[in-house]
Amino acid sequence: MQRPKPIKGIRKFVHKRRPSIQDVLQEPTAGGLIFRRSKTDNKVEFLLIQDSKGRWTIPKGHIESGETPEETAAREVIEETGIVDMRILEWLGKIHFRYRRESSLVLMTTEIFLIQALGDNYKIQKEDWMKNIKWLSTTEAIDKIEYDDITKLLLIALKKIKDAGL
Repeated sequence: MQRPKPIKGIRKFVHKRRPSIQDVLQEPTAGGLIFRRSKTDNKVEFLLIQDSKGRWTIPKGHIESGETPEETAAREVIEETGIVDMRILEWLGKIHFRYRRESSLVLMTTEIFLIQALGDNYKIQKEDWMKNIKWLSTTEAIDKIEYDDITKLLLIALKKIKDAGL
C-alpha cells in the first residue's frame, strides 16, 4: 500500500499554532444595563452598543484603582454613551468570561448594574471604536445581545423595572 501524498500547504498550517498559555490574568470590570421609557409608547427600551467586532453588548470597562464597581459602571456609561443624567438603581449580578490575549488567558469578571437614563437621553454619542449605539425595544435587545449571561440579566432587569413601576 502506498503512502498518501501530503496535502499541499498543511505544514504551513500546522506550524502556525498559537503559543502556549504562559500566564493567567484576572481583570475586574463593571458595566450597566441602561434603560428608559420610550416617549412614543412608554415601553421599556435598553441602550446597547455594537463593539468593533460587530457584537451587541452593554457599556462596560475596567475598574480603575480606587474605584468601586458602581463608580466604574457610571463612568463607563458616561464615556461610552454620553449619558450623564442617570440613576443607578441596583446591582444585577456578575458575569464571567474568558479570552486569550497572545500568550495569556484573561479571566474577566463583570459586575452589572441596572441604570435608569434620566432627562434628555435622546442625544447619545458613540465612541470612535464602536460600530453603533442604539436604543432598542426589549425584544430587539434580547435578539441582538451576543452574550447569553447579559441576556439573562436583561430579563431580570425587566422584571425589577416592572415590579418597581419604573
